[in-house]
Amino acid sequence: MAIESFDKFDRLGTADAPRQLFASTPAQRVALARRQFFEEGVRPSGLIGEAVLQSWMRCSRTHADRQRIVPFDAVTPSRLHATLARNRELLEVARQERVQMENTLAGTDCRVILTDREGVVVHVTQQPSAAHQPVLRKTARVGVNISERIVGTTAPGIVTSTGQACTVDGAEHYFDVLCEMQCAAAPIRDVTGRLAGVLDLTVEARRFGFDAASMVSLYATTIENRLLQAQSRDHLILRFQASPTLLGTPLEALAGIAPDGTIAWLNNAGARLLGRLPEAADERDVEYLLGHDLASLLRLGRRESAQPLRLASGLGVWVQAHLKGADGVDFKHAVAMPGVHAPASVEHSADTAATEDCTATTTDDNEPAPHAATLREHSRKLIEETLAAHGGNVSRGTLYRRMRGWREPPCDSS
Repeated sequence: MAIESFDKFDRLGTADAPRQLFASTPAQRVALARRQFFEEGVRPSGLIGEAVLQSWMRCSRTHADRQRIVPFDAVTPSRLHATLARNRELLEVARQERVQMENTLAGTDCRVILTDREGVVVHVTQQPSAAHQPVLRKTARVGVNISERIVGTTAPGIVTSTGQACTVDGAEHYFDVLCEMQCAAAPIRDVTGRLAGVLDLTVEARRFGFDAASMVSLYATTIENRLLQAQSRDHLILRFQASPTLLGTPLEALAGIAPDGTIAWLNNAGARLLGRLPEAADERDVEYLLGHDLASLLRLGRRESAQPLRLASGLGVWVQAHLKGADGVDFKHAVAMPGVHAPASVEHSADTAATEDCTATTTDDNEPAPHAATLREHSRKLIEETLAAHGGNVSRGTLYRRMRGWREPPCDSS
């Protein structure tokens, strides 16, 4: 029967629930939880995960009949086009990981599903065994909304609602029609910390046979790291970890340093090493949080190999840095010239220019210099000096395009 009010769940605990002597398997515990929740109006604490329980409670407010057939609307061409266009960046950064996952899972019946922040499917694995997956055949289509408000409790639906990774197994799904499904999902966040998408693994009428939660979390983290870097413009991007062998892996910590010398964003691994970023931007000073000023960190970008660094907390880490321009170009690689090595004097002058540019705080009129130009000007000075040292003998068109762009003064110049 439908639950009329959830006030009783705040009052009733497991003391009022039937004894759980015979709920010895996961399936039995979920069956008991469904009976307590849907038929007896008792909160089945301890029988299912809190994320699933909270989802059941949200769904009960909007889906009175859990036995009804879930409607899966047809996707019109215009809706499909709009969905893909709106999520072009997410699809692009996830391309490599999607291919790897699908190759890894090719011998299983698992579907790789990627949704946007609203729960709309933007990519799904096409399985030849779809005829044996009647529910997935209807739900796993690009453009279909599989958010909690449409299809009830599922792993991607919970992640869309809460932003937290989870798994949903069999009868933990809210609607009866989905009780043959098993799914595991993890969030993908952008540079603002908002949910950008959800990566999900789903299988129908069988079990995963492997740790799907760990796999989907690993790939979601890799996609998120790519997205954070792709969305960074005029940021110094730091890669750091306690062990240099972890750099370049999903376990690496990432930080985006803004031109004003503040930390603009951290990924989850970075937050575990440095602590969560303060809400106030003026409390994110890089020297306060890392123990090193912007000039010192910029100089790290001149070296390919990881460098040891002592953080403000006293923790020793290994760091790599690279500077991305507003056009998305990785500056360190833009100035690399095949077969040509800058002499030590050029390296020294480039580092000196970086230091002077980052530490200067006043103009000729003793007015504060605009922070927004700090990293851009650093990039410009270093490129000009390198070109001068080699008589302009550089084959990379990117450098010349950027130099042509300098002919027009920036909008904030006087």
